[in-house]
Amino acid sequence: MRFRIAPEGAQQLLDELDRALRFSIEVEGKAQVADVENYDEVRAQIAARLADLRDRPVRSEEPLLYHLDVAAMYPNIILTNRLQPDAIVDESVCAACDFNVPGKQCDRRMPWLWRGEYFPPKRGEVAMLRRKLQGETFASQGNGGNGGEGGNGGRTRTFDQLSATDQAQELRRRVTDYSRKVYHRLRETKVEEREALVCQREHPFYVDTVRNFRDRRYVYKGLHKKEKRKLDEAVAAGDSVLVAAGKKLVVLYDSLQLAHKCILNSFYGYVMRKGARWHSLEMAGVVCLTGSRIIQMARQRVEQLGRPLELDTDGIWCALPRTFPENYTFKLRGGGKLGVSYPCTMLNHLVFDQFTNHQYQDLVDPATHEYRVHAENSIFFEVDGPYRAMILPSSKEEDKLLKKRYAVFNEDGSLAELKGFEVKRRGELKLIKIFQSQIFKVFLEGGTLGECYGAVARVADRWLDILFSRARGLPDAELFDLITENRSMSKALESYGGQKSTSICTARRLAEFLGDQMVRDKGLACKFVISRQPQDQPVSERAVPVAIFAADAPTRRQFLRRWLRDPALEDADIRDLLDWDYYLERFGSVIQKLITIPAAMQGVANPVPRIRHPDWLARR
Repeated sequence: MRFRIAPEGAQQLLDELDRALRFSIEVEGKAQVADVENYDEVRAQIAARLADLRDRPVRSEEPLLYHLDVAAMYPNIILTNRLQPDAIVDESVCAACDFNVPGKQCDRRMPWLWRGEYFPPKRGEVAMLRRKLQGETFASQGNGGNGGEGGNGGRTRTFDQLSATDQAQELRRRVTDYSRKVYHRLRETKVEEREALVCQREHPFYVDTVRNFRDRRYVYKGLHKKEKRKLDEAVAAGDSVLVAAGKKLVVLYDSLQLAHKCILNSFYGYVMRKGARWHSLEMAGVVCLTGSRIIQMARQRVEQLGRPLELDTDGIWCALPRTFPENYTFKLRGGGKLGVSYPCTMLNHLVFDQFTNHQYQDLVDPATHEYRVHAENSIFFEVDGPYRAMILPSSKEEDKLLKKRYAVFNEDGSLAELKGFEVKRRGELKLIKIFQSQIFKVFLEGGTLGECYGAVARVADRWLDILFSRARGLPDAELFDLITENRSMSKALESYGGQKSTSICTARRLAEFLGDQMVRDKGLACKFVISRQPQDQPVSERAVPVAIFAADAPTRRQFLRRWLRDPALEDADIRDLLDWDYYLERFGSVIQKLITIPAAMQGVANPVPRIRHPDWLARR
């Protein structure tokens, strides 16, 4: 990979090196610099590598693929800043507080971003539209009798005779039309930075609960790692009894830590829910903005030293040069050792400097209301890696990126993480899911880019042969298994009204075939294939339920003739009914994203010539 290092970024790391190492020893390692025997030796090794990066900024090296993420980011932001819904106060609350004395430190002020959407028209324009409405009449909604609030029965009513709700609806409708015609848009968005006042002496019931769940999750994560090591040892020893028991414990502790993770994340999500008992938009905004700025800071640093590959809410995937400082060990007096991961340390000391809460207060004596003020920061990056490979798909649109889709492999070739691909989606074409499950590991083959893309192209060509030959060598059951799509209806069929989609079309045809009672409830599983007839209809009107092919011949013929609008249709082969161009387009789209477009971007000729490049790529 080709890197272009920012010399000023490498120099900045050199300038901060002593501070970063001291932070790693004293804060992360809970030791003293004076107790380290080889401090100068380790510092010299790191400084030499940083100086080389500064002096030779343009280089081609194998990359180090790392995932730098903040452990339990949102819970730790809450704990660090003593954030809780009841602690969000304003100046009037502070003014009436007994602790409001000169020099107080209990009012922590933190920024958050407020975003509002509003109609483009100004107040005068809205008033003009309202006056116009007051000169119009409206049909009554009643059917005789009182006729609603105006009491006019079936007669018309003036705007002033409408209820407040109806007046608001009519005005909103008129403002919407006016915005569309005059401003050519329906919404304006305004973002402004605001300040939240966080009381550091509020009863800590909320943060104590968050801390208890976080610490318990850390316990289960530690037990999971311990049992995983024991399982590996049992596998190496060939002890089947210990292996069986170890697998159960690994699953147990992993499930427990994931359950606690879900609960921890809900402490942030809950305060954003309107109507919640402890709803606080300001608290949610503070947590979100603080986390965003931490990740932005990490991205700016990584951009100077390597390449950011994928940004997430709480972390960043990146590629650093192979010569970048990695792992070092400090020798302590008394025989102890302290490990340091420099990619992690270079970020953590910045987080500690910029995001530490120096106003954190704990109640010491309830009788005298004495509080102890101390610095608090539990927000730290963790490092995972380096990894062997990371597969990132390309977008079919020019100058656009696909987010949250990647496959990561460990050094031993095992899959470390898979996110966002069709292989993980319910109801996706099994053809695509099998193809992706086969192809990811093939990316590890070959010694050059050309050999790598040649290997994955051979896998793609085998599946393309099946599609171009219209699956002539496959049994019908296997063909249906590969090309059947499965969608679930979230609502009852009648709730969709006049909407159109393949799922709705399938549900309506199932109602014709099996009866209305079969599609009355929500959650209906729609399994269908796409036919080529009728050719003048969109794909959403050409979905054929798979269930029809299991019916007896006369019934199957009757409904297929109706749906395909072909009165002369006999018992045809399913291969003659399918829209093969549709399936080739679906499968070709996956090949473009995973193989042909990335190959072109890396200077490799199209390894799958039967799949053409998009027009914008051909122009390049």
